[in-house]
Amino acid sequence: MRTIRGRLAVWYAVALAGTMFVFAAVIYLVQRREEFAALDERARLESELIAATLSEAYRARGRLVMTDRQTGRDVLQPDVLPFLESIRGYVVVVGPEGDVLHLSSDARALPYGSLVRLLAPAFEIGSNPSFGMVDAGSPVGEIRYYARSITAAGPRIAGVLSGASVSGLAIGPQRLLMAMLLVAPVILAASVLIGYQLVGRTLKPVDRIVDEVEAISDGRSLHRRLAPLRTGDELARLTSTLNAMIGRLERSFATLHRFTADASHELKTPLTVVRSGIERAITHPRVTPEVLEVLDETLLEVNRMAEILDSLLTLARADEGRAPLHLEDTDLRDLFAEIVETAGILGEQASVAVEVEIPAEPVPLAVDRGRIRQLLMNLLTNAIKYTPAGGNVSIESACSDGNVRITVSDSGIGIAPGDLPHIFDRFWRADKARSRSGRRPGVGLGLAISRWIAEAHGGSIHATSRLGRGTVFVVTLPIEGTAIEREAP
Repeated sequence: MRTIRGRLAVWYAVALAGTMFVFAAVIYLVQRREEFAALDERARLESELIAATLSEAYRARGRLVMTDRQTGRDVLQPDVLPFLESIRGYVVVVGPEGDVLHLSSDARALPYGSLVRLLAPAFEIGSNPSFGMVDAGSPVGEIRYYARSITAAGPRIAGVLSGASVSGLAIGPQRLLMAMLLVAPVILAASVLIGYQLVGRTLKPVDRIVDEVEAISDGRSLHRRLAPLRTGDELARLTSTLNAMIGRLERSFATLHRFTADASHELKTPLTVVRSGIERAITHPRVTPEVLEVLDETLLEVNRMAEILDSLLTLARADEGRAPLHLEDTDLRDLFAEIVETAGILGEQASVAVEVEIPAEPVPLAVDRGRIRQLLMNLLTNAIKYTPAGGNVSIESACSDGNVRITVSDSGIGIAPGDLPHIFDRFWRADKARSRSGRRPGVGLGLAISRWIAEAHGGSIHATSRLGRGTVFVVTLPIEGTAIEREAP
């Protein structure tokens, strides 16, 4: 079970099954002990009754044993037998020499081996009465007996054994097991169903909390709060804690966004002044070649810093909702035509073949022309940057289901599987391939801006890649009439 609700229902059923098992075992043991006690008491009373009756009959008649003419064995007088036959169970009366003077009808019905096992304790009757158990085998099972000596019924009667089968008990192992097999599945099924429903009702507020947190955690809805619960339980405390945490996150994000936006804005003017001063210094006729080289490198870094500030300012305004899109009716072919020349120049500088496939038919889009061009140039620049000399980069498009899919693919170095989920994060750069200096400079903001542009137009962007096999970026944009415009507050 993947859900807490399912696991709790299953564990509830397991706990109930264990409780049923323990309950049944306790009932079985207690009831069996009581029934064994009742069975022993019955055997004792029957033995006491037989001994008292035989003793009284001996005092009245003086003789209770006779010799059977057919077998030559000692047996009880016929007028005593009706009383003994009226006693249910297994009754054995023995003489002092080990003669069997009487067997009840149940005892006579036993198989020979079972009868021998029953007679063994009868032949060993001593002066002290005793309880015992004899396994008579199938189908009788175990027999609980009470054996005692008889001293007042004449010299030819030594003792009596009276017993009863355990299989006649109200609760036996087989009966209990059968009852459990019949009742337990019904009880467990009902318990799982009821437990599932109860747990579902209990966790319903949790589902609502999860849905609300998911809606808030998109990064643009931190002003929202969870509906407070007035139950006073753990869920109410969880809701209050989450609201407090979201409040702290909102303040932290707001502070960070303001700082980023303010710092980017405030640094633009000094950078502009520095860049202007460097450009004037470069054009001065008395600048030596050594100084000119230093100024060129400095100007390059200043321009790079200006690009970073522009990117930071764009993302900060986007986070605060202050980066509106200026939508206009545009043909995708015109956008591709605008980037063909720039892409060709960048590819020629890097010795990479760049192919832009312009659609044959018009592809109408309601987009911010400048932002979409920025997105495409970010992807093309990124693809050229990470494609070795002699490689190729291509951009093409296809329309389906009311969307246009723009694909930018390259035959470059690729992206490791562990890095792929992070490529749209701000300032993310892989350790080796994407360094801030050398052949592939950058700070990791271009793809973050590209994702914002795509999502701001109601579209999406994703990438697939394999190390050494290149990377494919796919941008999906809605065709004219479905774009989402973000207005400044």
